[in-house]
Amino acid sequence: MPATAAIIDRTARVPIPMLVRLIAVLVALLALAALYFAAALSWSYSSGERAGWVQKLSKRGWVCKTWEGELALVSMPGATPEKFAFTILDDGVAQQITQVMGKRVNLHYEEKVGLPTSCFGETRYYVKAVTVSEEIPLAPGITVPAPRASAPAAAAAPAASSAPSAPSAPSAPAALPAAASPPAAAVPAAAASQ
Repeated sequence: MPATAAIIDRTARVPIPMLVRLIAVLVALLALAALYFAAALSWSYSSGERAGWVQKLSKRGWVCKTWEGELALVSMPGATPEKFAFTILDDGVAQQITQVMGKRVNLHYEEKVGLPTSCFGETRYYVKAVTVSEEIPLAPGITVPAPRASAPAAAAAPAASSAPSAPSAPSAPAALPAAASPPAAAVPAAAASQ
């Protein structure tokens, strides 16, 4: 009988080390997954800015709520706007964007790659900051400054006029560059050829 008791005792000890190994493997897999997500969220594939008008912003998601929005990018007047979809994780940035909706803004974003679920957002572009654009571009190289508030300018004008001004020295007339006016000899020759 003691032989059978030893066999039963050995079989009772076998599942405990297997259970410990199984738990260790599961803990290791969870730690690797957490390390992967931490690396994917902290590392950005690219970063940049997009300028346009925010036309949609909403907080969405079944379990993980994130701010999702659209920015209308207009390159030239009359052109069809391109839409830039973005995600915001920070509620403070979402509040700033809500306050400047309807104005031309610059969104500072980071592109994250490798996030396997939509729990972190529906897009790859995560907005980190927003600034209101000061100039309105009409075409490449042509901008119109945004209108300024008239109250600070009106308050600064009387202060500037009350200060005594120093007499200014007469300025010398600006000379035109040589390339701006044609040589005198070239004008009669051109007129004679007609």
